[in-house]
Amino acid sequence: MQLVGISSYKALSRQAGVSERQVKRLRLGQVSQMRVETLIKLSKALKVSASELLTSFGDRIPALLEQTNREHELASLQQEYQRLRSLLEQQRETLMQEFQMSSLQVLESFLLYWPTAAAAAQENPQMEAVKLLPLVRPVQQLLSQWGVEAIASVGAELPYDPQFHQLIAGTAQPGETVKVRNLGYRQGEKLLHRAKVSAISKA
Repeated sequence: MQLVGISSYKALSRQAGVSERQVKRLRLGQVSQMRVETLIKLSKALKVSASELLTSFGDRIPALLEQTNREHELASLQQEYQRLRSLLEQQRETLMQEFQMSSLQVLESFLLYWPTAAAAAQENPQMEAVKLLPLVRPVQQLLSQWGVEAIASVGAELPYDPQFHQLIAGTAQPGETVKVRNLGYRQGEKLLHRAKVSAISKA
């Protein structure tokens, strides 16, 4: 087509005096469905013999079909990838919403009553702090559901372990007794926060 100055398949059909459907059939290798008269018209428009046209095009048909199949498969894979990606995003958003809702349900009493209790404590410094402890239980319950465990307890005295303890006062060697000042946490085998400890005076 380039050698004879034909710029498009539509232009080829016009110059040969055949329908675009016939040109498409030739491109797809459907020669058996084409009339000899049509092949001759196309060969004249392309300035090649009919046999040369069939021979040349016959060699290209398998490659063209294979390329078409590859392009079709690639397009299908891209569509499936986009579909799965969109589905994954929807599932992620749904799971996040479910997670937030279940967490808020556990924390409901804390959210409702803690601000009131905190305001009352600020207005009344004589208020016993122990009365506020039950309000913190939902937070402890939520941590328990997530498998989060405290490392030791506040005020506990135990052997110093640098892996789980952060020394914030004094000096201590591994194995020496230290006192827990702030809790540490871990989730299963994962360490979240080391417990803050202070050395106990040897005197």
